[in-house]
Parts: sequence; C-alpha cells; structure tokens
Amino acid sequence: MKKALASAKTIDEAVDKALQELGVTKERVSVRVLEEPSKGFLGLIGTRDAKVEVELNYDPVEEGRSFLADVLRQMDLQVTIETAKQSDHYQFNMIGQDLGMVIGRRGHTLDSLQYLVNVVANKHSDKHVRIILDAENYRAKRKEALEKLAARLAHKAIQTRRNVRLEPMSAAERKVIHAFLQSRSEVVTFSEGEEPHRYIVVSPKTKEASR
Repeated sequence: MKKALASAKTIDEAVDKALQELGVTKERVSVRVLEEPSKGFLGLIGTRDAKVEVELNYDPVEEGRSFLADVLRQMDLQVTIETAKQSDHYQFNMIGQDLGMVIGRRGHTLDSLQYLVNVVANKHSDKHVRIILDAENYRAKRKEALEKLAARLAHKAIQTRRNVRLEPMSAAERKVIHAFLQSRSEVVTFSEGEEPHRYIVVSPKTKEASR
C-alpha cells in the first residue's frame, strides 16, 4: 500500500501535504494522526508540529485505470478513459485519435492490454473485479461481424451437409459464435485444437456430417 508521512502546524495542513505527495483526494485515503500539534510553553518554546500518516485505500478499478493511462502515455497517445459500471464488470472505454494500434489485428493488442489491466487491478485486491477494455466501439463492431460470419457459415454447413471449420479465434470470440448459433436447431458447434490455435467447427444436424 502507498503511504505518505507529513508534518505541519495543523493536522489538516499535514494531511493536505501528504495528499499532494500521493496525488490523490482525501476520499481515497485513511488518515492516522501520529502526533498532535502542540504550542509549547507560552506558545513559543517546545512547539511541535502535527504529524500524520496517510495511506492510500486500494481501489482495484482505479489501479487498473491508472495503469492503462500510463501505458497510453508511453505510447504517446492522447486518450480519454471513460469508466462505466456494468452488472458483472467495469468497462473502460478509450476515446481518442489513432486507436488502431491499441486495438491491433483482430483485437489482439486490445485483448492483451485488457489481460494486463486485470492482472494489475486484482494484484492486491481482496475481491476479484473484471474489467473490459474497448476502443472506438470495437467490441460491438467485432461482435456484429462474428455473428454475420456465424450465420453465413451455418448456412453453408446446412447446404453442403459438411462440417465447416472456422479459423482460430480467442476464447472470447469463440464464445460469441457458440452463443449466437446456440438457438439454431439445424446446427451444432464445438471447439477443437489447442490454444492459441483452437477453432470452432459448425456441424449440420440434418444428417451425419461429412468431415
């Protein structure tokens, strides 16, 4: 945990100095008064400043956000990070110019960065939090593209009565395909292969499929 010690004529002044050192607001810290201020004899001799210890309360979401902001600065990108609380996760939406390098090919860079943000956020957290990164609404656009691909290949599997194998995808993208085709009674989906080359197979139900 990050801590700061500070001394000043009053407790409030000492706390303010410690907050400036930590670069946070008072709402994010715990304050312990180590020494009360004392005026001493006749207010002149033996005066003693207040001394406080200010400890930063660990906030996994803020830690993840701070880490992401540092990475983006090192990439020399001017990006605004918007945080949104969802039912089962937090979402960091990155808004700025030239975010293609943050997304990477088929979102690989975005996924890797998301993994690191989650590692940092949960490193000292008692309760696990899940953080999803997005940039330029990439997640929604990619989901739409995957669902269109799934529909097209399901139709192909039914028409040809053959299994159709997709190219290797991440676990998150495979989940999109599986979920989208789950309601299709004409096909069944399953995964084959080993990571990172694991892929989905779309198989028709109408007749035993030919591989």
